[in-house]
Amino acid sequence: MDVYTTDKIRNVVLLGHGGCGKTTLAEAMAYLAGMTSRQGRVEDGNTISDFDKEEIKRHFSISTTVIPVPWQKCKVNILDTPGYFDFVGEVEEAVGAADAAIIVISGKAGVQVGAQKAWNLCEKYKLPRMIFVTDMDLDDVSYRQIVEDLTELYGKKIAPIHFPIRENEKFVGYVNVVKQAGRKFVDKNGKQECPVPEHLQEYLDKYHETLMEAVAETSEEFMDRYFEGDTFSVEEVSAALAAEVHEAGIVPVCMGSPVNLRGVSNLLDDIVSFFPDPSMRKCNGIEQKTNGIFEANYDFSKAKSAYVWKTIADPFLGKYSLIKVCSGVIKSDDTLYNVEKGEEERLNKIYVMEGSKPIEVPELHAGDIGAIAKLNSVTTGDTLATKAMPIVYPKTKISTPYTYKRYKAVKKGEEDKVAQALAKLMSEDNTLKTVNDGANRQSLIYGIGDQQLDVVVNKLKDRYKVEIELDRPKVPFRETIRKNSDVEGKHKKQSGGHGQYGHVKMRFEPSGDMEKPYIFEQEVVGGAVPKNYFPAVEKGVQECVLKGPLASYPVVGLKAVLYDGSYHPVDSSEMAFKTAASLAFKKGFMDASPVLLEPIVSMKVTVPDKFTGDVMGDLNKRRGRVLGMNPDHQGNTIIEADVPMLEIYGYSTDLRSMTGGSGDFEYQFARYEQAPSEIQQKEIEARANAEGEEE
Repeated sequence: MDVYTTDKIRNVVLLGHGGCGKTTLAEAMAYLAGMTSRQGRVEDGNTISDFDKEEIKRHFSISTTVIPVPWQKCKVNILDTPGYFDFVGEVEEAVGAADAAIIVISGKAGVQVGAQKAWNLCEKYKLPRMIFVTDMDLDDVSYRQIVEDLTELYGKKIAPIHFPIRENEKFVGYVNVVKQAGRKFVDKNGKQECPVPEHLQEYLDKYHETLMEAVAETSEEFMDRYFEGDTFSVEEVSAALAAEVHEAGIVPVCMGSPVNLRGVSNLLDDIVSFFPDPSMRKCNGIEQKTNGIFEANYDFSKAKSAYVWKTIADPFLGKYSLIKVCSGVIKSDDTLYNVEKGEEERLNKIYVMEGSKPIEVPELHAGDIGAIAKLNSVTTGDTLATKAMPIVYPKTKISTPYTYKRYKAVKKGEEDKVAQALAKLMSEDNTLKTVNDGANRQSLIYGIGDQQLDVVVNKLKDRYKVEIELDRPKVPFRETIRKNSDVEGKHKKQSGGHGQYGHVKMRFEPSGDMEKPYIFEQEVVGGAVPKNYFPAVEKGVQECVLKGPLASYPVVGLKAVLYDGSYHPVDSSEMAFKTAASLAFKKGFMDASPVLLEPIVSMKVTVPDKFTGDVMGDLNKRRGRVLGMNPDHQGNTIIEADVPMLEIYGYSTDLRSMTGGSGDFEYQFARYEQAPSEIQQKEIEARANAEGEEE
């Protein structure tokens, strides 16, 4: 592939709801640009961007893929992202690497939640954007309705620049609003001028007026001319459009049918004309030696630096670090410094990725997106620079995973293999994480949703030949006491030779400090228990609090006081006193009104106002206490509530079905509270049964 300078590069992310046609659009672009000899189909599993086994099987994208489309002497790096919400981390990484976005909307399905989330992401990253409406070949699709819905949502920014011409219920051409002229499709890429059908003239007038108003607002001179009734030339309109699109002041809407290659070449033309090249976007890092701001701004004349925005760790492809060059020109024989890890890496070769196909290139200019193979120290989010000018770029903010399940290897002895395979999957996907919950003897895997975790299970099996099973996790209950007790523990054994003797008298009471498992004190007078045995008594308590007598959960908030006892000059030992303390603990704990504590989380649920009642009702069913409701002034309500952790299992799926995917939530551990008696009873019985089975 040719080397492209910064001004000839466009980095464009495709965003939208799952199933709206992003991958089909990307495939049509690649075919029109001559990258493929035949147009692949998602249903047939032969597209450039959906190459993973799971993607082919499920007929949807799971990972972001890069397709460098050559068009009009430019390179359009298309980042095809997943539409399903479980894979939002892939979308966030791609948005962080892009300079502009196409929000794809299915003409058939209309403006769905995924399109609105895509718009919000563009707002967050201040990305210029265009909207492309697909499925225009379908007869019952209303482009006008979609434009109205978008205008209702986003106001005057929405400016249709094309709309469809239909004849005999077939999509045969379009009206160009800027040129006020009709075009009919001739072949896969050709079109010829035609008159605007009479019945479409009112829409042309309406859309043209909308566009002229938007153009007039770009300068005072234009505003004066507009009020004087002057008309703008096509060149003036195009230049004003480009300037406004850069600032996201205007969002052009166009349409087509990628399956039939209609409207796709127009979209590529508009990408090159209206979207900024990387040098028009700001990009700042911190220069480590001076702690000053380094204004990289995709300037090819500055020191070399690049940000690693994604990692591919496929056993068949190998490891590739996908980079965006932030400044300078990176060449294949460069040695770069991993600023985060403090290690130097020699590059050997650099590539651009065409889906799963690496194509070697001699160099990458500032603003370009490429890949480097086999960088050992490098992970997603790292910065590569020169040792003389070490720069660090801020990491892309990725969604926190809140859906979690317990996992274990199906075959005993494969735990290490599973851990290594999961580490590779986590290097690819920053929304995946594993946690070892030692207190409950379980391994947990966290993700954005159930579908993502299901894909992980299948990838482990297909790619790494290891199997795990997912299960409902144990909730980390705690045990404590509510009253005081006074007990003794005696351990006495005589079996010829040295016997064993340890005798303690202890008080147990609530310590009031739920952060600590226990507080140990001694009040022994007159040497009833020699000082050298105190640590052994504490050791007995220390071991017992790991697994309480009530239901084998860790103990918190306990105070143990050793106040008396007795010893034998020959038979007493540390071991005997440790055992005596354990006996005292078990009796003392059960005599002091033991209870189970359940973890409570502080939750924030953000939902569109119309779903507030449903979500509140559901939180009440989950024993939640609603603490407050605040508007976010964007049509949403933020509900704050305390909810028992036991009740939030599966919440991600339930919230999505309640709100059509538009609700979001986050939570963090708040505190422990006494569990209701029926829940305590259930847990104690469950633990007793589990231990019986283990025996």
